[in-house]
Amino acid sequence: MPSSTTPLHQPDRPLVGIVCDRFFVGDHDLHSVKESYRRALSQVAAVTPVFIPAAEDIADVTPYLGAVSGLLFPGGASNVAPGLYGGAEPAAFLVDPARDHVAMQLIRGAVSRGMPILAICRGFQEINVAFGGTLHPDIYDAGHATDHREDPNESMAERYRYKHRVALASDGLLRNWARDETAVVNSLHTQGIRTLGQGLAVEATHGDGLIEAIRLDGAPFAIGVQWHPEVTASVDPLSQALFTRFGDACRHYAGPP
Repeated sequence: MPSSTTPLHQPDRPLVGIVCDRFFVGDHDLHSVKESYRRALSQVAAVTPVFIPAAEDIADVTPYLGAVSGLLFPGGASNVAPGLYGGAEPAAFLVDPARDHVAMQLIRGAVSRGMPILAICRGFQEINVAFGGTLHPDIYDAGHATDHREDPNESMAERYRYKHRVALASDGLLRNWARDETAVVNSLHTQGIRTLGQGLAVEATHGDGLIEAIRLDGAPFAIGVQWHPEVTASVDPLSQALFTRFGDACRHYAGPP
């Protein structure tokens, strides 16, 4: 236990916000973040994770942006509401309007400040929509390969195994970090990018043409990946690079201790 004189926030471990999901468990209305995201930030990025609630009555995210030195937009069970990109909502489509409301504000606010952003799965899709891009509500209906698909009957270890290979863009950051032209990833999702948002550049693609990683051109650090590096951050070199470089960018943004 820390003593009364031990600071809870260490200057070399800046505060980094993780955007929560909002959902019901029984009658209980909850805000939630998976432990794998918190652990990867704490142990690999070496930052101090804090949780940002998903609430539609948050009209101004400025206090959150002023408190943190980076933002992680994680995956989630829900999908980005199609109404945000001009799409029609399919049947049995789980949405999280509270998260959409907060995430869109945070993305635009963070980019305007030059704050580092790491976006994963749903977060990757949020960045694209925030910059005017569109999504396939269901990539399988759009004819994409089935190896993106999640099987809920599998164990968690099986679900998050390496699923397929992606080609890394020749001018991209990920190819430089991976020191390879391709990477094997644990991508599993239903939505996917249809048209790329303004100012975004492709970092990786699947063999079926689906975009699997993006960056915001000109931003100090704003990267989104469709796969789940938080699960493999302790063992996979590219996943480690994503989190360690994100942590370094957050420390740079925070300034000298």
